[in-house]
Parts: sequence; C-alpha cells; structure tokens
Amino acid sequence: MDGSVEGRGLLSDHIRNALTDEIASGALAAGVSLDEQELADRFGASRTPVREALRQLASSGLVEVRPRRGVVVTRMTPERIMEMFETTAEFEAMCVRLATYRITPLELSALMDLHEQSAGPVEASDFDAYDALNRAFHEALYRATHNSFMAEQALTIRARLSAFRRTQLRHGERIRRSRAEHGEILKAIAEGDGDAAARRMRAHMLNAASALGRYVAEHTSE
Repeated sequence: MDGSVEGRGLLSDHIRNALTDEIASGALAAGVSLDEQELADRFGASRTPVREALRQLASSGLVEVRPRRGVVVTRMTPERIMEMFETTAEFEAMCVRLATYRITPLELSALMDLHEQSAGPVEASDFDAYDALNRAFHEALYRATHNSFMAEQALTIRARLSAFRRTQLRHGERIRRSRAEHGEILKAIAEGDGDAAARRMRAHMLNAASALGRYVAEHTSE
C-alpha cells in the first residue's frame, strides 16, 4: 500500500466515493454506525484514509458524529434531497447568467477545454474522472461570475450536494446526457445569452435530481 500523502489521499477518495454511493442508494441506511476499524479492514487500508473519508462525508452532511455512537449515517429523505437540488438549481442558474456577461475569453476557452476533456471519461463510463471534470466545469463558472461572495456561497451549497451529484451519474445514460447539457449551456454562454444559459443550467440540475431519484428507487427495490 502506498504510504505517501498522495497515496493516502487517493485511497481516502476511493473509500469516500464507495460509501457515498452506498449511502445515496440506501445500501447504507440512516442510523447505521460506521466503525473505522471495520471499514479499514474492508478496504484494506489503515485507519488514516478511513478517518479522512469520514471527515469528508461529514462535511457534506452524509454522516454525523454522535456522542457514544461514533459516526452515524444521516437520515436524508427524498424530499430533503429534492429541496437541496431545487435550491442549487436556482443558485447555479443565477451564477451562469452573471458569468455569461462577465466571463473573459480565456475563461471561456478553459471551460471549452474542460468540456472536451470530459468526452473520454464519458465514452469509458469512468464516473470518477467525469465527476472531477464536472466539478471543475461548475467551479470555473462560479469564478467566471467575478463575484467572490457568490462563488463562495455556490461552493458551500455544492459541497452539501456533491455526493448526490456524483451518484446520479450512474443512472442509465445520465453521464452522456450530463455532458450534452454542458454543451448546450456552453453554447448559450458563447452566444452571450444569459437567460438561455440560466434556463439550461436550471434544467441540467433538475434532470440530475430526477436521475438520482430513479437510481435510488431502482436500488432500494432490489
């Protein structure tokens, strides 16, 4: 096992992603306690990357630390998740509208490059690689608002939903549709149409919520 900081980081990401999918799909139910040593044994890791993965899950609200019970999976209802997606859809629509009018040519070029880079992971169904590029795409849009307070708030909201935004990519052809929707958003930005970009971003986020709902329904009925 790689004992370097980078190696531990990659392992903690792997553990976090695996637990994220299980929590979002309901395989790990609300109220279940997560034991560090059991997880370390399961993933063939030391407790350090497990602890880091749990810390990241706690920051996104998927688990919480309770006295005498340790780390416990948080209760997250479908209604609560939809409310979170609805909120972030409106916030991201606001960000992309402002970004359309303030984005620099260099920033637009970087966005287009990220979009091109995402083609390979989509073809390979590499969810982790696409998720990283997807996150970079949205965060580049936040920066393109040139409003640091708005960007900070968008990042905070995104962190709460990051687990679910990743898991929804696993439903059917969602990963392909997600990239196609990015293309439509980019087209509106390039044309300078902030209202169209906002409408497409709102639809993009609500489509993600619907995909997550279907993914969870399929896996909880198995």
